[in-house]
Amino acid sequence: MNSDSSHPTGTRPGQRVGIVGGGQMGAGIAEVCARAGLDTVVAETDAAAARAARERVAGSLEHAVRRGKLDRVSAEDALARLLFTGELDDLADRQLVMEAVTEDADAKIELFTALDKIVEDPEAILATNTSAIPVMRLGMATRRADRVLGLHFFNPVPVLPLVEIVSSLHTAPQVTETVEAFVRDTLGKTAIRSRDRAGFVVNALLVPYLLSAIRMAESGYAGAADIDKGMVLGCAHPMGPLGLADLIGLDTVAAIATSLYDEFKEPLYAPPPLLRRMVQAGLLGRKTGRGFHTYGRD
Repeated sequence: MNSDSSHPTGTRPGQRVGIVGGGQMGAGIAEVCARAGLDTVVAETDAAAARAARERVAGSLEHAVRRGKLDRVSAEDALARLLFTGELDDLADRQLVMEAVTEDADAKIELFTALDKIVEDPEAILATNTSAIPVMRLGMATRRADRVLGLHFFNPVPVLPLVEIVSSLHTAPQVTETVEAFVRDTLGKTAIRSRDRAGFVVNALLVPYLLSAIRMAESGYAGAADIDKGMVLGCAHPMGPLGLADLIGLDTVAAIATSLYDEFKEPLYAPPPLLRRMVQAGLLGRKTGRGFHTYGRD
């Protein structure tokens, strides 16, 4: 086992959870699970990525302590409940595994095929944090499609209270009920249900709005700063659409838009040329220091 800490065993259903991917979303999900008292394993591609994931969670916990949102002892206890590994096989004993890898259908299908073989308990639940990829495609990559569903968190995960629960045509109703109770009672989040359609509820409404703002900037109708200022001060939005796109990640926005367009063929879902060019240029928003706005790098 390639890990950074030991972890206790648990017997309560859903107590042993696994996260695949320790990036911004995966680290956030792992933090929320650990703060809820769960035995949590985070699997990354290798030992170096596992260490980076641990640093990401530790930094977020420290930030919560500094802001007075979490006491020092609770933060230390949460970090102690986390195991970070570069081996997917370390998820074998998990009761619930949630993936948060790149928003790429082929990569997720390959991962679900692997998890189906690795996770030993036939009653274990496999969940995806995809923003737009149909859950049924991922479930069909396994021999347990009835125990696969979408569990879509929002960034930043420790702060935003919403989780979308997405059942495919194959997902067993009792699995949906179990996961909804887990989200509500264990994680302390608010759950809404969505049908298994690209974009689910939130992104099906949000992404066309973001794309409209990108087209406005692309056309020269208004600058990025003025577009964002207009929506913040004119509509009482907490953040402008282009700043929000930068926060989400322009590559993620483009991937969601592509999934929406592929499914519905509606022009409003098509990624604008400017968005595609920015992704090709590596200008992805906050995580790269530059998108529609420029950000300082820590």
